[in-house]
Amino acid sequence: MEITFSLDEIENTARRIVAENPKKVILFHGDMGAGKTTFIKQLAKELGVTEGTSSPTFSLVNEYQTNDNQIVYHFDFYRIKNENEALDMGVDEYLYSGHWCFIEWAENIPNLIPDSHSVITIKELAGGKRLLELS
Repeated sequence: MEITFSLDEIENTARRIVAENPKKVILFHGDMGAGKTTFIKQLAKELGVTEGTSSPTFSLVNEYQTNDNQIVYHFDFYRIKNENEALDMGVDEYLYSGHWCFIEWAENIPNLIPDSHSVITIKELAGGKRLLELS
């Protein structure tokens, strides 16, 4: 599935992604500044997270609860040096918990990703638009 959207259309785009029933582990790919974190924030909101969300760049993972008691984990593995750092923080317990796991920079932990996952790739286009591909 491919969607071209602007920031004004991000809410509807997140709604469409949730309606596609993606796997609960979702890898987010895109260049720095492509809008991965911004889209994850909107996706969390669409799932029912009402508290403020932020990038887990320094904490590696943020945990949120939805209004129907689901848990959403948001990971940012940009700063890790190797997969052992992720294992030391217990990433395998998160990824196999059955909860939503949104992962930025998953390419830094390729051998730890569950076989059952979805991928969202976001590319910047001209005029502030974004191309999102869900696979």
